[in-house]
Amino acid sequence: MKDLNASSSTWADTLPSQWGPELAQTEIEVPLSRLPKDSQPPSATRAVPASERLSLWGWMREGLRAAMFLSPRTGAATPTPWQVLVLSLVGGALLVGAARWQVVGPAQFNVRGWLTPMWSSLVLLWLAWWAMAPAQRAPAPVPEPGVPGPSGGLAAWYVLSTLAPLAPLLVLYALMGVAVHQPEWWSGTVASIVFWVAYGVLTVWVLAALVVVSARFIRSRMRTAVFAVAMAAVVGVGMWQFRDQPWEEDAQALADASAAAADEAQSPEPAHLALSQGLFEDQQQLWQQQVDALAPERPGVTDVYGLVFAPYADEDVFRRESTMVSALLQERFDARGRVLHLLNHADTAQTHPWATPENLQRAVAALAARMDREHDVLVIYMTSHGARNHELAAAHWPLQVPPVTPEMLRAALDEAGIRNRVIAVSACFSGGWIEPLANDSTLIMTAADATHTSYGCGRLSELTFFGRAVFHEQLRQTHSFTEAFAKAVPLIQQREVEAGKADGFSNPQIRLGKQIAPVLQALEQRLQTATVDPEASSPRLAQAPVGRAP
Repeated sequence: MKDLNASSSTWADTLPSQWGPELAQTEIEVPLSRLPKDSQPPSATRAVPASERLSLWGWMREGLRAAMFLSPRTGAATPTPWQVLVLSLVGGALLVGAARWQVVGPAQFNVRGWLTPMWSSLVLLWLAWWAMAPAQRAPAPVPEPGVPGPSGGLAAWYVLSTLAPLAPLLVLYALMGVAVHQPEWWSGTVASIVFWVAYGVLTVWVLAALVVVSARFIRSRMRTAVFAVAMAAVVGVGMWQFRDQPWEEDAQALADASAAAADEAQSPEPAHLALSQGLFEDQQQLWQQQVDALAPERPGVTDVYGLVFAPYADEDVFRRESTMVSALLQERFDARGRVLHLLNHADTAQTHPWATPENLQRAVAALAARMDREHDVLVIYMTSHGARNHELAAAHWPLQVPPVTPEMLRAALDEAGIRNRVIAVSACFSGGWIEPLANDSTLIMTAADATHTSYGCGRLSELTFFGRAVFHEQLRQTHSFTEAFAKAVPLIQQREVEAGKADGFSNPQIRLGKQIAPVLQALEQRLQTATVDPEASSPRLAQAPVGRAP
């Protein structure tokens, strides 16, 4: 050891000359504790021995100092195993608790989502061990005044690197929680820029705190730089590839809350269908009558044909909404005599064909036979409850009606050869319909994304929030589906906040194919110049907030 050898040589110079010049010039390693006190190097008393221990509070205090880019005053101290365990649990518990605020409404702990990102911690631990290895093997120099003393080992680095980024991470989690709970605060351009700037500053703060703490242990600029780049890459890959979170929506609790809300505002039990042979025969005749009554396509005109599908008989909201959309298409989109309305309801068995998967396929084929499949536009509107597996619920007791899937609809449309399609799905989790149905000749709109519920399909609802905003309100002012959707989304968001929607914004989705875009633009121009009655009659809407059931 350099300093020890230097001290020993100085002491050797004082040996009696009769011991010989050879011995006097030999470097003799003698423990400092064996030397007289007045012969010990004064700087040796400044080094913090590795055996020194800090309290839990001491480690936490120095971790907070490191968060502010101040050098931790831990010296060569090493935390005990139980201190490492306790401090790791405290830091992890704070982050898990902060992450809970990022889920609106009932939530459940997701063990997989909590464990998955930990691979990055293991990688960083290995990188730190590699980067620190030379400094840990080399003899510890005696520090000069104003220079940090020897650092502890890997355990000390782990504790400080856990505590140093904790403060900016908690602030970052709080920022993301505010964005979830108050999305309207960030809807503007300036607010959005402020959010992302704050997000970026906090992220850089976290990484910088880790680099500064690690540099104290690595003691090599080159290895510190390599560690910093590798750490940024590991964190970036983790954020991009592993989006699992420790908390997720509690679907069962949401369903229970929805059922409880429905029970509190229970309307009279809906009438049930009375099945008979006569009714089956009447349905067959009714079906044929409506198909025969479909108006033919007009050469040289881009006609709009419509298919409205409402398969859930137990709630009147779907009857009202499907009736509204059917009328709107005929009155605002020049589709009179070109709309098939399939509806399950006990009171409409004599007037509307049943909304079953079989009739859906038959209706698509019947419309394809009447329309110009290459140039006309088919508008499909589906309204019901939706499930997490993206099935559209169907009920018409005692008639057994299976649910409808997006794959089922896609197969029917492809088999019929209908090119231009506008599809709207008003249901919970309806964003799951986009990928199976999307292509260049399709515009598809959904009332929610694939992971959220929509709103407004309770028994006391007049219309769903999506159907009301997009079709009943905006499409009475424009013939553009994309414009109506864009203007309706903030209205839906505002109404969901006012109604106290517990599981977050439904986040309606839209996908516009590049080939159907010019077709819809030409249709919009034609309809704007056509003589259409904009004051068509429709059900009067109640303004009170209404309930939701997935």
